[in-house]
Amino acid sequence: MLPLFSMAQIDPNWGYVTAHQADSLKLSVQTEKNDTLKMAAYRSLGFYYQDFIADSGLYFHEQQLTLSKKLNRKLWQADAYSQAGYCLVLLSDYMKAYEYHSEALKLAEDEKNESDNWRPWTFSNSKNSHDARIAILAMNYQMMGNLWGALGEKEKQRYSFGEAIKLGESINNGKIIFLGYVSLANILSPDSAIMFTSKGLPFADAAGFRRTGNSFINLARAYAGKGMWDSAFILAHKSIAINQEDNYLRSLVSSYVGVSFLFGRQNNKDSSLFYANKALEAARITGLPGALQAAYQCLSAANQLNNKIDSAFKYEQLSNKLNDSLKNARIASLTAYQKFAFNEQLRLKKLDEEKTAYANKMNMLGLIAVLSVILLIAIILYRNNRQKQKTNKVLETTLTNLKSTQSQLIQSEKMASLGELTAGIAHEIQNPLNFVNNFSEVNKELLVELKDEIKKGKLDEINAIADDVISNEEKINHHGKRADAIVKGMLQHSRSTNNATKEPTDINALADEYLRLAYHGLRAKDKSFNATMKTDYDESIGNISIVPQDIGRVILNLITNAFYVVNEKKKSPHPLKGGEDYEPVVTISTKRLGSPLGDGGKIEVRVSDNGGGIPQKIFDKIFQPFFTTKPTGQGTGLGLSLSYDIVKAHGGELKVETKEGEGSTFIIQLPTN
Repeated sequence: MLPLFSMAQIDPNWGYVTAHQADSLKLSVQTEKNDTLKMAAYRSLGFYYQDFIADSGLYFHEQQLTLSKKLNRKLWQADAYSQAGYCLVLLSDYMKAYEYHSEALKLAEDEKNESDNWRPWTFSNSKNSHDARIAILAMNYQMMGNLWGALGEKEKQRYSFGEAIKLGESINNGKIIFLGYVSLANILSPDSAIMFTSKGLPFADAAGFRRTGNSFINLARAYAGKGMWDSAFILAHKSIAINQEDNYLRSLVSSYVGVSFLFGRQNNKDSSLFYANKALEAARITGLPGALQAAYQCLSAANQLNNKIDSAFKYEQLSNKLNDSLKNARIASLTAYQKFAFNEQLRLKKLDEEKTAYANKMNMLGLIAVLSVILLIAIILYRNNRQKQKTNKVLETTLTNLKSTQSQLIQSEKMASLGELTAGIAHEIQNPLNFVNNFSEVNKELLVELKDEIKKGKLDEINAIADDVISNEEKINHHGKRADAIVKGMLQHSRSTNNATKEPTDINALADEYLRLAYHGLRAKDKSFNATMKTDYDESIGNISIVPQDIGRVILNLITNAFYVVNEKKKSPHPLKGGEDYEPVVTISTKRLGSPLGDGGKIEVRVSDNGGGIPQKIFDKIFQPFFTTKPTGQGTGLGLSLSYDIVKAHGGELKVETKEGEGSTFIIQLPTN
């Protein structure tokens, strides 16, 4: 086995290791007893994974953080916070990234932490602990620049990159200077980008820093913007070669996208599509949302250039979906950051006020020594009472806000249900309307023909045409009544159920109608969606006493969830652990339980799917309000909770049977009377 942490095996610029060395480190760290060596190994593993698998990089840097806290190694903590923050930005967790970078800043700015005995070789040209601290501080500013850019704070972004350059220059750290200049180049005009990149590259060469591929693709874009195509292609291919040599996949995605763009501008269709596909291959390995979005957008443009409209549209949709997700994450994180910054200002202000108040109290106590004890007791009682009042007010406000939020979410869930119905009803009502329109056109033609035959006096022909008109009118009447029934059903569903009463209802017809509406509703949203629907209705049930719009909402929710899970499994790369012939199936069945006569009889409605099943760890939570496994913005977490309450209000039960990897069955049991 390789030694756990040998500098002969690790790049002194960053702590990078090869894949073989990383495997050896992962094996060794499991048995290593020395926490300092283990901490250093976690750091190297974090660097190895952070630009390849960001969540793995985050894990190892947080392990470094845990050990550095245990050992009270302040600079190691600062470095761990900084690098973990970088991983969090890649994973779009901006709020937590801000907290980590803030902690790193506080630790690295404190000169007392130079006594940490940080190894000088950890950063290029770090000849002592002072230089190492400044290098950590500079790199944290560099990474905070990336965070500010993600949050749209352009001025703070430029300031952070500028601080990184100044600190790097103060310790003659070529790597940090290069990264600062290249980062500034990425957010400036083509002329400025060329100037700053050209200025930064010599520092990278002097420091022996090899990860320069991204700077060359940025230069290529800048030269292309100036119409210097030969230079642009040379630089772009150099970028690919460097990133391939370093296996720097995140940057390699940018290189492939850039080359595809260049070929597209030259109308070289085949090459543009080739490099766009290469970009997607590399992006899928990284798993980073930003890289995938860029690759999808590139593929959309390349397919458009090759007149592959369907493929272009598919990748445009994928790009937009990821872009919306990233945008939502950014908005949420920005909101959280703004709230955090505001609360921090309030906290600091309150802290200053409390310090001032405390000083005044101490002065008062010094002047009035006789009354000190009495005054102290009075202050304590006053503050306790005031704190209780504040706490009560906060609790009252919080309770009011929670009630308001709950009402809004319940209404949102009801509107989502109505939306599913509307899409399905729109599809259903189109068929009878088409029939009405078609038969009306036919009757118009027949009546014109009838007039001609009347003139000719052909009685047989007149009677035949009249019979056809009558037959068509009967069909028009039939389909008109069908459309009317659909509209009445929609109105019935949409009316308030607060004071609704139970009425005899054909549960089989209700289940079948909502199965159809759910399917067409999803098809209206996603044309690629498809699933096999199976039914098994017990015809002996007859009518049961329920509130049809409420039970209909429950059935609609369960069927919609079933369609969602089978569709997600279909989209999975390995829906059947390696198989590619997975067929989504949703089954709905009804059954009478117990005696068909007298009290105590029940009916059962089952909604089954062959999706991925419910993991055991969340099984007990599925009926809890606001719990959802769907992505942000696709569910309120109230559907199953409301369904459970509706069934309970009918004197019934809502249960679930599941097997992970094979599917789930939701069971509604209702009394027949």
